[in-house]
Amino acid sequence: MINNLLKNTCLIVFALIGPITLPAGGIQKSLSQYKFPSNTKEIILSSNTSLYSFPEINATELLVLDIGTTISVLRNWKVSESEIWVRVELASNKFLDDPNKISKGWIKM
Repeated sequence: MINNLLKNTCLIVFALIGPITLPAGGIQKSLSQYKFPSNTKEIILSSNTSLYSFPEINATELLVLDIGTTISVLRNWKVSESEIWVRVELASNKFLDDPNKISKGWIKM
């Protein structure tokens, strides 16, 4: 009986005090403490470019990006001095676009 009372007391104390420190609780954290990527780059394509599934020339070609397509650079991948690949994400409206639409891939620079 005492063991159950102790467990229930601890549970009630945690249920009342614990949520205060959680993000949905009462403590507001400043946005400056979060590390947002400051080096994101957007590119507008000046020629038709193939989007690949992984950084290799014989990888599956996902689609061909048209001139004027806006993409964001996520990361670089240097295979050799003459072969550089870039992981990109297509600009899209997350709420209106088809969720199965291809939005990320690799392009060869």
